[in-house]
Amino acid sequence: MSRNPFREDGEPVRIIETHTGGEPTRVVISGGPDLGGGSLAEQRRVFRDKFDRFRSAVVNEPRGSDVMVGALLTEPVTPGAVAGVIYFNNVGPLQMCGHGTIGVGVALAHLGRVSAGKHLLDTSVGPVGFELHDLHTVTIENVPSYRFRRDVTVEVVGIGPVTGDIAWGGNWFFLVREDQRPLALSHLEELTDFTWKIRQALTAQNITGDDGGEIDHIELYGPPANPENSSRTFVLCPGKAYDRSPCGTGTSARLACLVADGKLRPEDVYRQESVIGTVFEGRYRQDGDRVIPLVTGTAYVNGETTFLFEERDPFRYGIR
Repeated sequence: MSRNPFREDGEPVRIIETHTGGEPTRVVISGGPDLGGGSLAEQRRVFRDKFDRFRSAVVNEPRGSDVMVGALLTEPVTPGAVAGVIYFNNVGPLQMCGHGTIGVGVALAHLGRVSAGKHLLDTSVGPVGFELHDLHTVTIENVPSYRFRRDVTVEVVGIGPVTGDIAWGGNWFFLVREDQRPLALSHLEELTDFTWKIRQALTAQNITGDDGGEIDHIELYGPPANPENSSRTFVLCPGKAYDRSPCGTGTSARLACLVADGKLRPEDVYRQESVIGTVFEGRYRQDGDRVIPLVTGTAYVNGETTFLFEERDPFRYGIR
């Protein structure tokens, strides 16, 4: 039997596959579980507590992989918003996802639900604006971002002291300038090991974001490979997979740090390069003591899928 087990009406789980700068977003356009309404933050909690099997089925193997990010479309709650969205990955829900928002914008355009222009999307951390420039190019107007603490030193097992900034860009980041390890795929294992140890050390030493927020993204930055760009980055996501894109929330956190240091003006364009060479362009506008990041990137639709759930399949809910 292949009927959708997450809905009484059996509506199929239908997917639009996209990638943004090489990072995949699996957009669930129908057949998702009933999250009961309420704010997107409340729906995210229901999703986390009651529908983890759905999360796993969508993004984990054998259908997905550790790098896959899911985006569950919901009804909007903010007047004028075109949709709501809950982001999730191989270990749980995400608070926000920049590359995912670019992918969702392109998926909605592919479906004919939005056209070129400015739109609003509800997320669990608040409404996020996006402007669709064409079928592939989107600028997101992210949530207010800021640097929480500067030059925080953490003792990392097997490495020693590592100093970085703690910043919010829709997720909590620990940002480290990397002067030793080349930010290149040829050093992927070393970079992953280094950033994972930083993540573990932050947790062990109870170093958090504002109001105890868990720092679940580690961002290294250094000189770009292409001199036309401003910086190159390596971002380790919560499930221990590296971000193929330049990371939208990570770009936002980096912009907040640059502004706090007086190194970026509103008219400047900051070009953040990913570890695979793809680029996001970042600008900002000031909102009191916060930065409103404007991050532009490209995404492409690369598939349409209907999921089947065979009762005899031992991994129909993913490998957990």
